Amino acid sequence: MSGLRVRTGPAGSRILGVGGYRPTRVVDNNEVCAVLDSHDEWIRRRSGIVRRRYAGPDETVVSMGTAAALKACAEAGASPRDIDLVLLATMSHLEQSPPAAPRVALGIGAEGAAAVDVGAACAGFCHALALADAAVRSGTARLVVVVGSERMSDLVDPADRSTAFLFGDGAGAVVVGPAEEPGIGPTVWGSDGTGDRLIAHESGWPGTREGSARHPVMRMAGPEVFRWATRVVPEIGREAMRAAGVGPGGLAAFVPHQANVRIVNSAARALGIGEHTVVARDIEEAGNTSAASIPLALDALRSQGLLSPGDPALLVGFGAGLSHAAQVVRLP
Repeated sequence: MSGLRVRTGPAGSRILGVGGYRPTRVVDNNEVCAVLDSHDEWIRRRSGIVRRRYAGPDETVVSMGTAAALKACAEAGASPRDIDLVLLATMSHLEQSPPAAPRVALGIGAEGAAAVDVGAACAGFCHALALADAAVRSGTARLVVVVGSERMSDLVDPADRSTAFLFGDGAGAVVVGPAEEPGIGPTVWGSDGTGDRLIAHESGWPGTREGSARHPVMRMAGPEVFRWATRVVPEIGREAMRAAGVGPGGLAAFVPHQANVRIVNSAARALGIGEHTVVARDIEEAGNTSAASIPLALDALRSQGLLSPGDPALLVGFGAGLSHAAQVVRLP
């Protein structure tokens, strides 16, 4: 038997367009504190968050992801009919089946495209971006839509002082396509399953089915997660820069997952990020939007005119699992 044929693709891939969707309802710290034993100054000091967005009844993981993807396609000049693959990173889609990605593909008009949900929590966007890069370079797909979409307000207990003020809702997306020179650097990723309970739902399906458990909400061991994140983000950030052949001085932007402004600032210092490099702090206005936070932050920086086409940016995702992933990209 002769060897199997394999497809071959371009030398590299790149991000062609970025899009974001933010729910219309703005929720400031005072509104959160109406049912939470806290206050505005404490929340700002602990997290940097001033306000966040909460999705309305018609703003779902699917509808928000669809809106962000359509904006990304428009910026990329890509017809949805030409999309080969849709990857949706989410941890807040409440239906285990059917998956959400096929509905996003249908919503943008990419009928017939492969569509897959990616479940890597707050690190999901960077994981999905790595899969998109590999799919394009292998020739498996020519155009890939990568979406991060979350309704985190569905997962938190409004009275939980460790999580209720942190999270918000929204969606961000990019289109990835072929490039003669790589525009997405090697991905550095991994996981640590020994920390699986540090960010986790308090109960699973069995208790719900038996009627012994309420709607499961997410709990987080804040101090332990903070210590882990402030260690792992600089580690994988350095590895991703080294793999891409870019030093801190060559970065135009540092865009980590928007978990906490203290984590963002600590990582920037540890990585030696200079004053000339833009550091994303979208968490101040959006809260922690999990898998949506990195593309939303990218969209915000570009809409503010702070970045130019071709600028190199370091992306770092990290969160429940515990999972992490990082890569250097060139912006469209």
